[in-house]
Amino acid sequence: MMRILLFLATNLAVILVASVTLRLLGVDSYLSEQGMNFNGLLIFCFIFGMAGSLVSLFISKWMAKRSTGTVIIETPSNQTERWLLDTVAELARDAGIKTPEVGIFPAQQSNAFATGWNKDDALVAVSAGLLNRMRPDEVRAVLAHEIGHVANGDMVTLALIQGVLNTFVMFFARVVAHLVDNFLRSRSDDGGGLGFMGYFIVVIVAEIVFGLVASAIVAWFSRFREYRADAAGAQLAGTSAMVNALARLKAETQLPDQMPDTLTAFAITTGQSRKLMERVFASHPPLDDRIRALKEASYR
Repeated sequence: MMRILLFLATNLAVILVASVTLRLLGVDSYLSEQGMNFNGLLIFCFIFGMAGSLVSLFISKWMAKRSTGTVIIETPSNQTERWLLDTVAELARDAGIKTPEVGIFPAQQSNAFATGWNKDDALVAVSAGLLNRMRPDEVRAVLAHEIGHVANGDMVTLALIQGVLNTFVMFFARVVAHLVDNFLRSRSDDGGGLGFMGYFIVVIVAEIVFGLVASAIVAWFSRFREYRADAAGAQLAGTSAMVNALARLKAETQLPDQMPDTLTAFAITTGQSRKLMERVFASHPPLDDRIRALKEASYR
């Protein structure tokens, strides 16, 4: 449950900071005094909604390295690092993208992630635990899955979707606050409405509610995107290897997950969950469903 709260908090933080900024700049006051200029409001919300999402995208590699302790392999110091570099280069070539940076992060759980602002400037990293416990063909399948994320442009698409949803969250929150303010004015003998603090509080509450809905939509897309990355991994490394890798990950779901919450959407696994709310906001589908999808696709 803590993972869900942190995931939602990350998404809502951008919106709330933008809300405060809009208020300090007087945009909210101007729009409410003018009777709500919907075109102007939508433009302002779009600028702030997309800005936070795109900034996060552009610094994603830097943040990933710092938050995970990933060490980039510049010059291989052993046979395993040489194999990693060669394998990623081969998979990237087969996928038609530029070879990403390759790194290792010090987590005991088997995991991996890909991030970067475009498919030709990406980072693929694997955990030390994954290298220690998985067979080479399974590691290769995991790497192929992450290369699939990069080749599909998932990082950019996810950022754009988040930015658009942020826009509408801020827009509709202010529309709701404006409607509540007008309603109170019409019911009050002295024409009093929400006032400065009342309007701002309604906006924040509405943003939290709409933000939860937006987070569920982003999570749904992320789950859909995982199936596509699994399919790309199966195409690049073989269906059997991809299925075996996911089965190995399933066997390790009881181990502590050391992946930072800001990167769970780009990891290969976030464990299993049977709770309804966790499934709604989960960035990954259950591993059983992913394995089943791969096996069904291989029979077609």
